[in-house]
Amino acid sequence: MKLVFAGTPEVARPSLTALAGTDHEIVSVITRADAPLGRKRTLTPSPVAQTAAQLGYSVLKTNRLDAEATESIRALQPDLGVIVAYGGIVREPLLSIPRLGWINLHFSLLPRWRGASPVQRAVIAGDELTGAAVFQLVPELDAGAVFGSFSQPLGAHSTSGILLDELSHSGADLLLRVVEELAAGTALAVAQTGEITLAAKLVRDDARIDFSRPAASVYNHIRGVTPEPGAFTTVNGAVLKILEVAPSVDQPNLPAGTIVQREKTVLVGTRSEPLILLRVQPAGKTAMTANDWWRGVAAETVTAS
Repeated sequence: MKLVFAGTPEVARPSLTALAGTDHEIVSVITRADAPLGRKRTLTPSPVAQTAAQLGYSVLKTNRLDAEATESIRALQPDLGVIVAYGGIVREPLLSIPRLGWINLHFSLLPRWRGASPVQRAVIAGDELTGAAVFQLVPELDAGAVFGSFSQPLGAHSTSGILLDELSHSGADLLLRVVEELAAGTALAVAQTGEITLAAKLVRDDARIDFSRPAASVYNHIRGVTPEPGAFTTVNGAVLKILEVAPSVDQPNLPAGTIVQREKTVLVGTRSEPLILLRVQPAGKTAMTANDWWRGVAAETVTAS
């Protein structure tokens, strides 16, 4: 088949690489435009653009699948469109241009967590299971019939970044299987059933930690927004990024948001038991251990807010 692949971030790379190893022809790779990264704000190609260039594929860089992009894709006469975390919406008439339409690899157990941040929302919510699904793209958000899926334990201590990396590889295997079934004419799609939940895109303020909640909820929240958009709080009027925490055992409760050091362990209070601060990043400084940061605080207690 002739394939068009649309994707942008690191998690889409394994799928593109997997498809490149098949007999199908990738006639174009669509990705978002180069974005400014780092302190110098250097324009940098997306991870998918970099991989596509290494593989020698034609790349279309666009942040909107507009009329011009639609006509460019129409001219290629693709059999199938494949999308993995592209970051834009496929609408008609583009949706109907490929002979078999478009399929989407989504990192959730549909219909739970339809939307932009499924893994992050699942971690924040304390879900026990996560997974991925490949479904037929339709105009309604992530609502198409599912060609294949798998589930796995979410894990009590994984961050969303770790889970996304795992799912990007196992999801690529699932995607490859569905593509081959579509090529052979044996693919079967099943309508989604169950309760629908939505995974709205995370913004920076979603990553501000509320220590007045129970420890388990705070812990899940921090894991869910790690590494993006990045958990943070404010201490003495300055932003403190929270890079890694751990549950505590047999530690006396602390007032919510109170940070102390006990026996070389830096603790922060919640509504229930405290959490252990392991790694943090103060404003304008590099990441460091919580103990190193605490030495610079020079106080018996501080309050995070």
